Amino acid sequence: MTTHALAPNSCRHRWLATPWRIARTLWRNDARLTAFALLLIALMLPAAVAMGLDDRVLRGVNVWIKPLKFMASIAVLALTTAWFIGHLHRERRGSRAVSVIVWTVIGSGAFELAYITWQAGLGQGSHFNVGDPLHATMYTLMGIGALALTATQPALAWQLARHGERTLPSAYRLAVLLGLTLTFVLGAAAGMVLSSTQPPTGAGLPLFGWSRIGGDFRVAHFIGIHTEQVLPLFGAALAAWQVRAGRAWVVAAALVWSGLFVLAFVQALRGLPLLGL
Repeated sequence: MTTHALAPNSCRHRWLATPWRIARTLWRNDARLTAFALLLIALMLPAAVAMGLDDRVLRGVNVWIKPLKFMASIAVLALTTAWFIGHLHRERRGSRAVSVIVWTVIGSGAFELAYITWQAGLGQGSHFNVGDPLHATMYTLMGIGALALTATQPALAWQLARHGERTLPSAYRLAVLLGLTLTFVLGAAAGMVLSSTQPPTGAGLPLFGWSRIGGDFRVAHFIGIHTEQVLPLFGAALAAWQVRAGRAWVVAAALVWSGLFVLAFVQALRGLPLLGL
């Protein structure tokens, strides 16, 4: 077998080359966040096994669904943050300000997941469980942790605005800055309402768990916190296709996405299911 046959660029192994390259880039950008995300992804396996073996339910769903969802969500946030840190000047990546962002993501995320998983093991709720002083305090701390977690994203946007690579395509750069900022604005807005408004009981939309009967602010929250992935991906596509007036398209996309958030928020406020789901 020739060396050429094993080359990453060969057709046989090309499907492995891009994920491997992305993983190496993420590790080079910030090894701490990447290791944290990989740990969470690895922990999803025993959580999934526990879900298969444990038939206990809480509010109509398996007790291990919530830990699994939060592991996936925080892992995605950590990897997204690591990716954008790579757009800072190399010497800035090791700055105190960036380290504060990194350790806030890791610390807040680890605290949330530890408590959520512990409560799942006990067969008890982590959210809206305020029946005694201990659980009420933990729920308050979870809210503070969640707010700190999302607040790292506009802080990173500020670092990118001041110390980011200026060679990035302008449409993509704007999409990153808007995405990080709107993630906090929209995600925190829905999160604060959600923290005091318990979603309807029972199984909902597959995979997401959103209620089919309406009044579920988790839909708006999901839209808000994933702005930092949707807008930059759109900006990257515009840059790759060299679309003219790319920045205007990014602004338009941000308005459309924000409009979708408002729609989901208002429908939850009125107790209506999103788009008839």
